[in-house]
Amino acid sequence: MRAIDIINLLDSWAPKYLVENWDNTGFQIGDPEKEVKRILLSLDLTEEVFQQALKINAHMIISHHPLIFKSLKSITKLTPKEKLIYNIIREDIVVYNAHTNLDLASNGVNDVLAHVLELKDIRPLNVVYEEPLYKLVVFVPNSHRDEVRNALGEGGAGWIGNYSHCTYNVEGIGTFMPREGTNPYIGEMHELEEVIETRIETIVEKKNLNSVINKMLEVHPYEEVAYDIYPLMNQGKTFGYGRIGEIEKTALTDYLDKIKENLDIEHLIVYGGPIDKEIEKVAVCGGSGSSFIYDAYLNKADVYITGDIKYHDAQYAKELGLIIVDAGHFHTEKVILPTIKKYLDDKIKGDVQIDIFKQSSPHCVVY
Repeated sequence: MRAIDIINLLDSWAPKYLVENWDNTGFQIGDPEKEVKRILLSLDLTEEVFQQALKINAHMIISHHPLIFKSLKSITKLTPKEKLIYNIIREDIVVYNAHTNLDLASNGVNDVLAHVLELKDIRPLNVVYEEPLYKLVVFVPNSHRDEVRNALGEGGAGWIGNYSHCTYNVEGIGTFMPREGTNPYIGEMHELEEVIETRIETIVEKKNLNSVINKMLEVHPYEEVAYDIYPLMNQGKTFGYGRIGEIEKTALTDYLDKIKENLDIEHLIVYGGPIDKEIEKVAVCGGSGSSFIYDAYLNKADVYITGDIKYHDAQYAKELGLIIVDAGHFHTEKVILPTIKKYLDDKIKGDVQIDIFKQSSPHCVVY
């Protein structure tokens, strides 16, 4: 399978329009046409990851954190980062990462973390993007209405909640007169034609609009297709950092044990209290989530689980009356790697071998 095909699969899950302006994420190194038979997954792309890729003869490395984040002025062997990039290019390994887009995406880092920690009624903690919605209306002769409806649905139109292929259909009479240079499916030149047609209405997300229109045009019999597009005020799918949800009311101490078990971690840092408090509303954010302490407070979370909490972050949370659990940047994000593997395995269906790099938290050793 070509590298670009794998990249397109990942971009369809964690689309580029979700990438933050300050972030540098996506296809970073390599030949898009390279044939890929083995992939190595990791949170970071380090020298150890590169050496493992060489050992198993991986053709592509997919990471969560970008290898190239800040602008490079050179690629030499004089610094560890530049040397690593130099060697990756020399070995013809493709490098791709999904960072903020995978944090925000459905079934991305934060959704997976929320599920691992057994939250229910999960929603974004801090909404940053709402998918625009459009109403697509097309007029089609009754002989082709089923074919056009199916094309709309298969193209991704017609989703309302968990219902797909949703359309509204009204029958009426369409009129037209073919002129010079036309090749009408129905009707004669210079004669007014009346045709019984169906007006099909459906809802389309912005990301699918162009592909849905193209699929509709492919099966529509008319030489010139009459269709309308209306922007809607309806709320589309929302994307955001972190997640907020509920658990069954339980003692904080019991839930701390569950966090350690489910994240396979030996130690947690807990800020605030009381430690014997009962909790039922939990906020989470994979990685560094101190920016969303106030969002957790506004959402009335009893406890907020994230990583990289600093002294003043903890002090601020205490002032708000919010308990914070620092489970570590690494441990709150590592949960996404099996999900990436499963997603690609399901899409590629055995044509490519996918391995997860086995690593521990790179930042400290508890002594």
